[in-house]
Amino acid sequence: MRAFVLDAPGKPRIAEVPHPGSPAPGEVLLRVRLVGMCGSDLSTYAGRNPLVTYPRTPGHELAATIEEVGAGVPAEFAVGLDVTVIPYTACGACAPCRRGRANACRNNQTLGVQRNGALTDYVRVPWQKLKPAPGLSLRTLSLVEPLTVGTHAVRRGRVETGDAVLVLGCGMVGLGAIAAAAYRGARVTAMDQDAAKLDLARRAGAERGLDARIAHAGNLIERLDGGEGPDVVIEAVGSPQTFRMAVECVAFTGRVVYIGYTKEPVTYETRLFVQKELDIIGSRNATAEDFDEVIAMLEAGRFPVDDVVGLTVPLEEAGAALERWHANPASMRKILVDVGLER
Repeated sequence: MRAFVLDAPGKPRIAEVPHPGSPAPGEVLLRVRLVGMCGSDLSTYAGRNPLVTYPRTPGHELAATIEEVGAGVPAEFAVGLDVTVIPYTACGACAPCRRGRANACRNNQTLGVQRNGALTDYVRVPWQKLKPAPGLSLRTLSLVEPLTVGTHAVRRGRVETGDAVLVLGCGMVGLGAIAAAAYRGARVTAMDQDAAKLDLARRAGAERGLDARIAHAGNLIERLDGGEGPDVVIEAVGSPQTFRMAVECVAFTGRVVYIGYTKEPVTYETRLFVQKELDIIGSRNATAEDFDEVIAMLEAGRFPVDDVVGLTVPLEEAGAALERWHANPASMRKILVDVGLER
């Protein structure tokens, strides 16, 4: 069967690889239909993902169809059912797993990152990792996983109806946080440097958009919500400036949720942690409950799917699409790879 392989950073090819074969007990064989590319795939292409070794087949945002079912799989997972996949593993033994937070498993192996992913014709997965959504198109199914990452941050931030939420960064993860917070009834403000992304943020549920390039943007945030500041700030950029901004602008007794990584140390005015009595929260990956919430949100039509997808290419052109994205990251919206829509 075909597989998209990165032999080294910037060295893609379409390879012939062995078919995974019939599923073992408890597994299903999936025919991959669509795969979304995200920032981690771009980092893998560029050689900037420290979790990746080469050669590697990327891809963890997928829509697929059940091709064959192994013994012991519940009857609801029948041949022909369209599904998306929870792409993470859990060892069951580390501290996060024992605490019921397997999304943060110390030994996690994500599809397309620590192990080969879904940019291939067929994959085998345990049935427990499947999430069906019969009311969603394959295109929409392929967006579920990236939206769950921002949704998990909203869950970590305990966002409730009426909360004032500020989301820093309106990439796919930030858009997921915006949509999930709005879906929960929060009043959402989005901030980004890109006017087109701010427009998408409004369509995803943000009431207001702030241009981060404006010199007095920080003052505008401070004046929000009667001068108290937002109840929750979700950082989805990963820069020292936005890490600090989150702590500086959040309300007293507020919650700061970090999704992004910075590539350098961050210097804080730590007095604010204590004076404001803040909750500083990390957010990693997503849970099955986050997948359920995103599917419900999409079934309710609460996300601008057609506006987010910028390019769909066949598997043979995935390398060229990554090269274009790498050359001009700001120019690309969501890229989907058509692995087998017509098969």
